[in-house]
Order: sequence, then C-alpha cells, then structure tokens
Amino acid sequence: MTRRALGRGRLLIVVGSLVTLVGMVPAWWVIERTGQAAITGNGFEGAGLVVFLAALLLIALVVLPFASRDGDSPLDRGPLYVAVALLGIGAFLFRLYQIMQFGGLSLTESIGLWITGVGLLIVVSGVGDILTEKPREY
Repeated sequence: MTRRALGRGRLLIVVGSLVTLVGMVPAWWVIERTGQAAITGNGFEGAGLVVFLAALLLIALVVLPFASRDGDSPLDRGPLYVAVALLGIGAFLFRLYQIMQFGGLSLTESIGLWITGVGLLIVVSGVGDILTEKPREY
C-alpha cells in the first residue's frame, strides 16, 4: 500500500477552498437606503450556493484518496478538478454579474466577495499545479 503525498497542488486546492468557504459568510452585496437600514446579502444566495458546493466538492476530491484503503481514488484526476473549479468560478462570475445588475456591488463593503474571489484564485493555482504534475508511478 503506497500512500500519495498531499503535494503542493492539492494543498493549494484545500487552502483555496477553505478561504472560499470563509468568504461565503460576510456580505457580498450592499444596497444603501435613505433613512433605513442597508440591505445586504452573502454567498448563500443564488449562484453563490453553487460556489459553496464546488468548494466542498473540491475538498472531498482531495480527501478521497486518503480515505480509501489502497490510497487511490478514480476521482482524483486533473480533468475532474478542472471541471469542478470551472463550475465554481462560473457560478461566482454569474453571481457577480447579477449583483452588478441590481447595483449592490460596493468595493469597500463587499468583503465576502473579495475573500471568495481570492480563494478561487488560489484554487486555480492548485489546479494548474495538478495538471502539470508528473503521473504517479506504482
């Protein structure tokens, strides 16, 4: 039984996914109202839920080989990481487009949006590392 080392790419994916999950909680959008409290929303609305699920799925893909008896998983492959990362990034960009349409994007008050974006950039870096790593020798 040979266990796979975690590696830089998978570590970056886990860190990026965790940063993405942390960014789901703070405000993603704010609409100021005159004489009333501002209306805000976070990443658990609309397409943000897809970003949340993609981050969880990326962590699960990294953990699966370590949870198996033989230390390998058929799902631990580069193209699947690319597909899930693209799903999360696409949902993030779509949600950003939606927020821009109703005027809720505030560069200073949308801290959750910034944190999630940085997390997804870290994930992209990790996926790039996985795609360029040498094939595993058995």
